[in-house]
Amino acid sequence: MRRKSLFGIIQALIWRTEHDMVENRKIVVTSALPYANGDIHLGHLVEYLQTDFWVRFQKMRGNRCVYVCADDTHGTPIMIRARNEGIAPETLIARSHDQHLRDFTDFDIEFDNYYTTNTPENKGLSERFFAAMERSGAITTRTSPQLWCPKCGMFLPDRFVKGTCPKCGAEGQYGDSCDKCGATYAAEELGSPRCTVCGSSPSAKDSEHLYFELEPFKEYLRKWLPEHTTSDVSNKLLEWFSEPLRGWCISRDAPYFGFEIPGHPGKFFYVWVDAPIGYIASLANWCKKNGERLEEWWPSSEGEAPSGVKAPEIYHFIGKDIIRFHCLFWPGMLHVGGFQTPTKVFVHGFLTVNGEKMSKSKGTFINARTYLDHLPAEALRYYYACKSPGTIDDQDLNLVDFTFRVNSDLVGKITNLASRGAQMLYKVPALGGRLGALDGDGRSLVALAQSRADAIAAHYEARRFSQVPVEIAKIADAANEYFDCRQPWLTCKTDAEATRITLTATLNVFRILAIYLKPILPSYSKKAAKLFGEADWSWDDAQKALENVSIGKYEYLATRIMPEQVEAMVEAAKVRPASSGEVSHESRSSKNKSRGSASPAAEAAAAQPPLKQEIGFADFEKLDLRIGRVLSCEAVPKSSKLLKFELDAGSLGRRTIFSGIRGSYPDPSAMVGKSVLFVANLAPRKMSVGVSEGMILYAGVPGKDGGVLVPFDDVAAGTQAT
Repeated sequence: MRRKSLFGIIQALIWRTEHDMVENRKIVVTSALPYANGDIHLGHLVEYLQTDFWVRFQKMRGNRCVYVCADDTHGTPIMIRARNEGIAPETLIARSHDQHLRDFTDFDIEFDNYYTTNTPENKGLSERFFAAMERSGAITTRTSPQLWCPKCGMFLPDRFVKGTCPKCGAEGQYGDSCDKCGATYAAEELGSPRCTVCGSSPSAKDSEHLYFELEPFKEYLRKWLPEHTTSDVSNKLLEWFSEPLRGWCISRDAPYFGFEIPGHPGKFFYVWVDAPIGYIASLANWCKKNGERLEEWWPSSEGEAPSGVKAPEIYHFIGKDIIRFHCLFWPGMLHVGGFQTPTKVFVHGFLTVNGEKMSKSKGTFINARTYLDHLPAEALRYYYACKSPGTIDDQDLNLVDFTFRVNSDLVGKITNLASRGAQMLYKVPALGGRLGALDGDGRSLVALAQSRADAIAAHYEARRFSQVPVEIAKIADAANEYFDCRQPWLTCKTDAEATRITLTATLNVFRILAIYLKPILPSYSKKAAKLFGEADWSWDDAQKALENVSIGKYEYLATRIMPEQVEAMVEAAKVRPASSGEVSHESRSSKNKSRGSASPAAEAAAAQPPLKQEIGFADFEKLDLRIGRVLSCEAVPKSSKLLKFELDAGSLGRRTIFSGIRGSYPDPSAMVGKSVLFVANLAPRKMSVGVSEGMILYAGVPGKDGGVLVPFDDVAAGTQAT
């Protein structure tokens, strides 16, 4: 035993030394700035959660990683909303900042600095960039027609005008780009333009504006793109290089909430100029708070970075709708301004819900706060990780799959290891909540879990987050199989020490999995660490096994998602904006009532079958309800409803039961190892597919999928339920 322990210590030290040699990176990470004029919704969270996963992983590896972000606070929409509410723009953006940060915090998204763009740091940096752009000759002046709304008395920013795309003819497109064909254009090129504020038709009016010319930097950008973006992004952008790169209008006319351009009275920096500069401004603010030097974290040629200081890595996480700003204009500005350009720009796709575009009328345009009012943050964090392959492809939030994956994998497979193991360690008096030593089989199981550390780390590093739950589920399956084969619910009656050995291995594997999950589920991991009496975990802690130590009593780590919770969230999200000409969900309900229509709840109640013939308690007592552990579960060929279960019924032997619940469990193999409640004294029923020896209890709506099995995972097979 001592030799094995010593070998384990030496092995862990070697592993840590090897990894320490390649770590010690200095990393700056940003997410795109959310606009201060709106709430955070589940589409936004695709980006911020992916970024948070990556940042937390880097910190677990011992790297110095700083995650900065800010509210994007300038532009006409802010000005107009503040005016309509009768408050100062500064008051509006302060309120939005607090709301956004609260939503992010409640989703366990941890910024090192969350700032705003309306700050002295950002103003100074914006003016510094502009001066460098002017000195380089990249700024030109042009007089051009701009869309003017006579009713609102202002020039219309790109997003304050909609019309027909000049390229493909799609209607209802904004004044900068088309959602249908991806074309970019000037707002005045739109067909049949309409002001989105008042709905009136704007007219063209000449105005002098400043342009940042990209064409002189074409060759620089041609070389930069493949090195600093993924191939799908660079290939798409390089298609534009066959023609001269268009100049970018960087000024807007008063009235405008933003920074006035030095030397150009009445002209303000377009919001997309000072927004990305806000990354550096937020970082500068963090440096000021923490006694750091900005030049060491985001170097510029004008700075005086000490010799020998390691160059930082700079990464942007953005959505595919803002590629051209971050991959053309922004690197051009940084190049001209003498600042380090991003090491890499990571681009993700949009969020769809149930395979469709997010919809307010369907209740699938869900704000972060609406979600949190109904469901735990950790569930969405886990599911988004499952659906994030690290590509530019869109990501789908399928609400049925969401419920299934959280319940089946996170709760049923992973958390179940801790629940069964830790509770039994205290339920059996002879065990006294204390782990023992690992035997040969247990040590092999733990070694298997530890051996996947590098592969899982590689997935995190490459942002292949969807592969992390896959790896973890495989290990969890092996641990659950080990647990079931050792049958500790039986050995605890005759051999307490054998039971302790089983639980020691099971709980060690769970601990390793909780460490691997920490970037995705930080709060969950923190509670798991508390179970083992540990304050916090680094990545390397997975290489250590716990033996002969006491652990704490089990506290719930994750809860199952109920379909009614999801339904309530969707219902709460069904709000239609008054400006669309559509009534709200509440209004529609009122109208239905006024017409004599029943409410959805009343309709559902009316559709339910009548009460069956009354029975006495004696009739109910005739039922023999037993616990069965699922040995195998498979779909029945040529049947859309049936699953074939093989159950371990303890002293009753094995039972084959056919159950019509296939629609709720698309992955039957995930049921293996779970325990279910079934009617044991039901007469065998001969079916076309075989003989069914009982009935599994299941809660759901007749004729609909989405129900759940009654779980009894901590009860021994064959136990009678009373």
